[in-house]
Amino acid sequence: MEPRAVRHDWTREEIQGLYELPFLDLVFQAAEVHRTHHNAREVQVCSLLSIKTGGCPEDCGYCSQSVHHQTGVEVQPLLQVEEVIAAAERAKEAGATRFCMGAAWREVRDNRAFERVLEMVRAVRSMDLEVCCTLGMLTEAQAEKLKEAGLYAYNHNIDTSPENYSSVCSTRTIEDRLDTLEAARNAGLTVCCGGILGLGENDGDRVGMLHTLATLQHHPESVPINSLVQIEGTPFAGNPEVSVWDFIRTIAVARITMPKAMVRLAAGRLNLSREAQALAFLAGANSIFAGEKLLTTPNPEFNEDLEFLSHLGMRGKLPDVGEKTPAQCCS
Repeated sequence: MEPRAVRHDWTREEIQGLYELPFLDLVFQAAEVHRTHHNAREVQVCSLLSIKTGGCPEDCGYCSQSVHHQTGVEVQPLLQVEEVIAAAERAKEAGATRFCMGAAWREVRDNRAFERVLEMVRAVRSMDLEVCCTLGMLTEAQAEKLKEAGLYAYNHNIDTSPENYSSVCSTRTIEDRLDTLEAARNAGLTVCCGGILGLGENDGDRVGMLHTLATLQHHPESVPINSLVQIEGTPFAGNPEVSVWDFIRTIAVARITMPKAMVRLAAGRLNLSREAQALAFLAGANSIFAGEKLLTTPNPEFNEDLEFLSHLGMRGKLPDVGEKTPAQCCS
């Protein structure tokens, strides 16, 4: 099998075979693929801001913002545009080149709140930052409005395998999530989509999640790999901790099966040692989220991360704010 080929016809058996490789062999193969398609010394630094917190009607078992869980998260209304601009300016000054905005909505509605989000997108885009939003489900028409406002990417994770999804969330289906990805793609947005480890899944579910993404007509340009941050009051509080070896295996397989994607170390990075994060970079991760929080969960600070990257001889990646189409970015 040629590890450097960009393929969309992966079988689950092939991906399972990769996942089960001896650990060092897998990391070595992923490192080779990574260096073929990316500058291995570059890491994109991203910042994520919760622009509307809590009160979400979904029942995702991992989420502190669901109305179904008693987590102590205080519901906060949609931020004002000026507050978002100030946060984006701080993130850019600290070294971020991608600014992501998340709202605890089930779906986008055509109302004044959405108009305010469009204004936020225009403002942040004018700062020469890559702009990403995660707002729940949306239609193609809404995605087109976001694209026109300057949105670069839309995030909507599939979380886990199709077989395991119903045990994670009952208020929507994985098909709903895939429909949203298609709407974003059809509108000309790049797609940010990954999964979460630690949701009670087995190795086969991790393979199934990666297989779902790797067999899309266009791979996601961004694939965040999250490790569950356990929140008291959610159904998944008390789940077994994710092994660092399994976490890095998943990163490596994502890199091999989706070679042009940005593979992002997302939630749960605070629980990884610096040595484990360095190993994740070797296995193909090339993006991190930095700043005080990831929505409502702790995250390493900018200065700590930049010092760490400097120690590894790595540098921040410049933003992609040109006019490339998604197909040019990542086939």
